[in-house]
Amino acid sequence: MAYSAEISRDNPSCFLFLVDQSTSMSEQVAAGDATQQKAAGVADSINRWLQELSIKCAKVEGVRDYYHVGVIGYGSTVGPRFVGPIAGRDMVPISEIAENPARLEERTKKIPDGTGGLVEQTVRIPVWFDPVANGGTPMCRAVGEAERILQDWITERPNCFPPIVIHVTDGEATDGDPYERIQSLTQLATSDGNVMLFNIHMSANPDAVPMSFPDSADELPDEYSKMLFETSSPLTPSMRALAKEHGFNTSQDARSFVLNADMVLLVQAIDIGTRPSNLR
Repeated sequence: MAYSAEISRDNPSCFLFLVDQSTSMSEQVAAGDATQQKAAGVADSINRWLQELSIKCAKVEGVRDYYHVGVIGYGSTVGPRFVGPIAGRDMVPISEIAENPARLEERTKKIPDGTGGLVEQTVRIPVWFDPVANGGTPMCRAVGEAERILQDWITERPNCFPPIVIHVTDGEATDGDPYERIQSLTQLATSDGNVMLFNIHMSANPDAVPMSFPDSADELPDEYSKMLFETSSPLTPSMRALAKEHGFNTSQDARSFVLNADMVLLVQAIDIGTRPSNLR
């Protein structure tokens, strides 16, 4: 059965984030009861996810390298976007990520006070990825870079659980039609299946309504959303089960596509696409 290879330190898998960092990512989007810049919300989500993945891969002897992770940003330039000691690297083992945040930032969150109310608590959050919103949307170049990175990965690890790409964008490509490049990316495969692509579209189209893991493009508002839907990978059975845990009812034909995501939906989509499984 495809997508069933065990993930181990000897046969790790990988996650690659492709993040739109164009000027439009400075726009505000809903974040719970408040609003937040898209770029800042995406950065917060990825940093928290990296922290949680580090914890999930931790054992008594330390963080085990079940996964390697990369973050490619595209805006005024295209390239790796980790900051701090691991800056400039395409793929980094999760143990090195855990050991090398660029800095710790203090944040406040509300927690129950034991009497039915909430109190604010200060927490320190590790940061590996900063928000950026500058330039156009060179998506074709970014997808080509992702293909190069993952082709190298698969050549070295041909029997691994297939790489998963999480693509977050809010606009159309400014360097051509990315359809064929995306198709080429998702045709890469290990012996266990094709590269999986999640498209999270934070659309500015006023006709776009939130939509999570649809099985048809019929209700999508424009051709660009339809293209992202069509290039998104089908959800695996385990991902559909995770989607159900988050309250989404998905069909057997559901695609890994989310439209008009706010910050809550963004976090849920990343969790569904990247929840560790098949660990040995």
